[in-house]
Amino acid sequence: MTVLYTEIDSPLGPLLLAGRPSATAPGGTALVSLSVPEQKNGATVGPDWQRDPGAFTEAARQLTAYFAGESKGFALEFAVQGTEFRRRVWDALDTVPYGSTTTYGELAARIGAPRAAVRAVGGAIGANPLLVLRPCHRVIGADGSLTGYAGGLERKRLLLGLEAPRA
Repeated sequence: MTVLYTEIDSPLGPLLLAGRPSATAPGGTALVSLSVPEQKNGATVGPDWQRDPGAFTEAARQLTAYFAGESKGFALEFAVQGTEFRRRVWDALDTVPYGSTTTYGELAARIGAPRAAVRAVGGAIGANPLLVLRPCHRVIGADGSLTGYAGGLERKRLLLGLEAPRA
């Protein structure tokens, strides 16, 4: 199936968006990936990918509103593939509210996984192909520390700062 892509500017650096045509997706494209430069396991443009900025107009609009502090969420269709366990973790990530954080252990409990599954939860979070859109940046260490982020801890700090309540 055709993979469409584009790059858009953001406070995190250029974002690489990849997707597939979808009759049900806002803007006509279901996203399969959103990556930042030098991201661990980030997507790279494949030889058969087709550049189509117009296919991502709605995603770009929503991302721009998010980075401007005008929106707290996304109404986009995702077409990512993963194991049943990863999909459960990713679905749980989607429930972490804007401006909030959770821990790996809390996320494991939320999906009904035993405490021993914390590493597996971390692995699923690290494999999240939709940085920013699926808010893995909202997951922190049990001691409150910023741990692991495929896009780098500086980007995680920036995203958490963007979402921080204003006094």
